[in-house]
Amino acid sequence: MDETYIRVKGEWRYLYRAVDKAGNTVDFLLRAHRDKTAARRYFEKAIGQNGEPETVTIDKSGSNLAALLALNAEREKPIKIRQNKYLNNIVEQDHRAIKRRTRPMMGSKNFRCARIILGGIETMHMIVKGQMKSSAINQTPAEQFYSLVK
Repeated sequence: MDETYIRVKGEWRYLYRAVDKAGNTVDFLLRAHRDKTAARRYFEKAIGQNGEPETVTIDKSGSNLAALLALNAEREKPIKIRQNKYLNNIVEQDHRAIKRRTRPMMGSKNFRCARIILGGIETMHMIVKGQMKSSAINQTPAEQFYSLVK
């Protein structure tokens, strides 16, 4: 799990993202602040949609650690926390594809639009990585994306 910065209305906002060992996107969430509350909201969303992980690898961010410790205090079986800057390289490399799409946009006009656009970018990125299999055979990633919109 890691966060990256996205420019919205001339200010930096935080895109929380997580990938599994295979590099598949687990979840993402755009938040206005980088604090314990935002990190906890992200972890609750990711765990609610994908199930409880055995281990979470984070960087040296204090807010992520505080949020995980608060979640572990409420659980019977705590989530193992690994804080290591260099074990987070998979998610750092995965940020590259998102940054490549958002950098030429030079930011978004408002937070709502940024959230919608990032949702589409993340969905397309998941399709390209092969995470979303279509029922139709021999569809290109673009055709798969357009079939979701219809």
